Amino acid sequence: MDKSRDSVQIFMAGDSTMARKEDREYPEHGWGMMIPEFFQTGVIFYNEGVNGRSTKSFIDEGRWQGILDRLRPGDYVLIQFGHNDEKSEDPARYADPHGDYSRNLDYFIDSARERGALPVLLTPVCRRKFGHRGVLEMTHGAYPGAMRAVAAERGVPCIDMECRTAALLTELGPERSKDLFMHLAPGAFANHPGGKEDDTHFREEGARIMASLVAEGVRVATPDLAVRLRG
Repeated sequence: MDKSRDSVQIFMAGDSTMARKEDREYPEHGWGMMIPEFFQTGVIFYNEGVNGRSTKSFIDEGRWQGILDRLRPGDYVLIQFGHNDEKSEDPARYADPHGDYSRNLDYFIDSARERGALPVLLTPVCRRKFGHRGVLEMTHGAYPGAMRAVAAERGVPCIDMECRTAALLTELGPERSKDLFMHLAPGAFANHPGGKEDDTHFREEGARIMASLVAEGVRVATPDLAVRLRG
C-alpha cells in the first residue's frame, strides 16, 4: 500500500454472511456492514457481498468484473466464499473445492493483481451447528482447506475465519452463541413476527463480533493495511 495516499479503498466480495441487509431484514446484519467501525478515517469500504452467491455465480453475474472496473493500485479486496459453492444441487452456484472453486480463487487473485490491487482471502465463517455433547461441527467440508492451499501456493494473505469463529463459538457454547445469530423470539421483531431460528446469519452484535475477528486477522496477515486499524 502507498502510505502517502490519504485514503485506501477496500472492496469486499462474498456472500450473505458479509453482505449489506435491507431494512426489512432487520436485525440481520452481514459482518461487512460493521467492519468500518474498526478502521480509521480515510479507509473507504465497498461491500459488494450478495446473498446466496458463490465464486461461480459472483463471476458469472458480472459482479467480480464490477469490482475490477473500479480497482486502482494499492486497493485491497477481501474475498470470502464457500457457503454456497458447496451446494452441489445447484449448477449455477456449485464449484468443486479442488476444481472450479480453487480456479476461481486463482482468477480473483490474478485479475486483482493485474490492476495493482492486493487480494486477501478469508475462509468461510462457521455455521452454528452443535452436535453430540455440544461439540461444534464443521460444515464447510474441503472448502476452507482448499482456500488455505491456494493462499499458500500464491503467496496471498489468508484470514482463517473458520478457525477464528470455531474458537469463538466453542467458547460460547450452544446457548450463549445463539445471541450472535438470528435466533429471534416470536413477537420480538416486527420484521419476523413468528420468530426465527437461523444458524448462519448474524444479528447486529454478532456481525460486529465477526467484523472484530476480521480486523484481528488483518492485524496479523496484512501489516501494511493494519496501520489503518483503530487502536
